[in-house]
Amino acid sequence: MHPTDEYAREHEKGQLGKTEMWYVLDAGRDAKLVYGLKRDSSEAEVRKAIANGTLMNYLQQVPVRKDDLFFIEAGTIHAIGAGTLVAEIQENSNLTYRLYDYDRTGKDGKKRELHIDKALKVANLKSSTEPRQPLRVLRYRQGVALELLTRCKYFEVYRMLINTERRQKVHYRADEIAFRVLLCVNGCGTISCEDGSMEFYKGDCIFVPADSEVLTISGQAQFFDVRG
Repeated sequence: MHPTDEYAREHEKGQLGKTEMWYVLDAGRDAKLVYGLKRDSSEAEVRKAIANGTLMNYLQQVPVRKDDLFFIEAGTIHAIGAGTLVAEIQENSNLTYRLYDYDRTGKDGKKRELHIDKALKVANLKSSTEPRQPLRVLRYRQGVALELLTRCKYFEVYRMLINTERRQKVHYRADEIAFRVLLCVNGCGTISCEDGSMEFYKGDCIFVPADSEVLTISGQAQFFDVRG
């Protein structure tokens, strides 16, 4: 789990907290993720559950399917379950407080460090409503479809579907306010600018500086268009 900005600035030498978004790219038949607590709990109850290995009884486990979307605010206890592949969009922070680690050991045979005291200071210990999938609307124009996935004070994320014919091109640019990131999660194609062109493939991440020149994109691909 992750602290808020306020807590991180005060207790972690000015670092940022972390709010994030998960988009499920693939999920097994019985895949689940942890999202908050089943019921309101006290700090003492959670500490005891960690000590005696029963914490999973308190955690809400949510079934997941491909293309599900989850917005995870700082302070929410969360974890990815087995058989799930997600794309994560987050604040610019690597600050994580590990509350529980399933008693796993690393290659060195040691268990990873837990951060129980810090985690319990920032954790939301109220019961969490099981997250519902938001209404999503695709808007089409020639060669591209776009839908808003998440908008918060830290980032906006759109899903962009590119499908061009041989001579079609989709025009794209970042405004003067902030840079953008295009994360290709499926397909392939070509992106071009005045200085040349490059091919992109699934898994590629393309940085587009603020106030960029107009880019042209062609191919068949799915992007996450991340805006700060």
